[in-house]
Amino acid sequence: MVLDGASDTSLLLGKEDVPPVLEQNAAGASPFLLTCDHYGRAIPRGLGDLGLTESELARHIAWDIGIAGVADALSKHLGAHLIAQRYSRLVIDCNRPLTAPGSIPRISESTIIPGNEGLTRDAAAARRQQVFDPYHRRIGEAIDRRLRAGIPTVLVALHSFTAVYAGIARPWHVGTLYQRDSRLPPLLLKGLRAQGDLVVGDNEPYAVSDETDYTIPVHGEARGLMNTGLEIRQDLIGDEAGERQWADRLANIFGEIEIELRAQGLLG
Repeated sequence: MVLDGASDTSLLLGKEDVPPVLEQNAAGASPFLLTCDHYGRAIPRGLGDLGLTESELARHIAWDIGIAGVADALSKHLGAHLIAQRYSRLVIDCNRPLTAPGSIPRISESTIIPGNEGLTRDAAAARRQQVFDPYHRRIGEAIDRRLRAGIPTVLVALHSFTAVYAGIARPWHVGTLYQRDSRLPPLLLKGLRAQGDLVVGDNEPYAVSDETDYTIPVHGEARGLMNTGLEIRQDLIGDEAGERQWADRLANIFGEIEIELRAQGLLG
């Protein structure tokens, strides 16, 4: 249930709540900086369960199923810095502009989110200040540090997607997401298609835009970094074996991309 006073900002992120940002390999030497906006599905204790059942909170509406395991393993394989968000996108979506309708969704797919109804301005601001801002501030700090140190930085935003949406099956196993970068996405598409057993989406099942996305436009494009989003279909990474398989596959592909980028002189 939603606790009384769920909109009271004093109840957000108390001592019992986990910090919003999770990091691995902060000193990693890899040029790839991995982000994971929908890594976790935690909800601040003060917000209860947002009025949803556990079965709803386990669905894609709350997080990107399977991507946490892939992100963890890929970070280890590549020796890459991973910055991830522990809280559910139903609390606040860390890949949506704050002005976007889905920033704090009142409805996701066909599910009404009772705990997001009638939020006061202060309650919405608390979610931004205590969940959204620390995550994106940390990404910005990591990029600043790397640039000051002359460390090549390539932003890779990791996500997963549902096999069926609005009753329509999605044929892609994996897809690249991009908007303005013409350097990294073609290399990733090439590497994925070379696998031979994958249906690869080119800006499918989504495309990046300034209106619907935050991490790539703000941290990648605005900073002039090579960047791409990566979407993996959730039924392929629904267990640990699938997560490991995809992390291994992607580690090999990104290893080859790094070699090619260095050969082109794009990594210094």
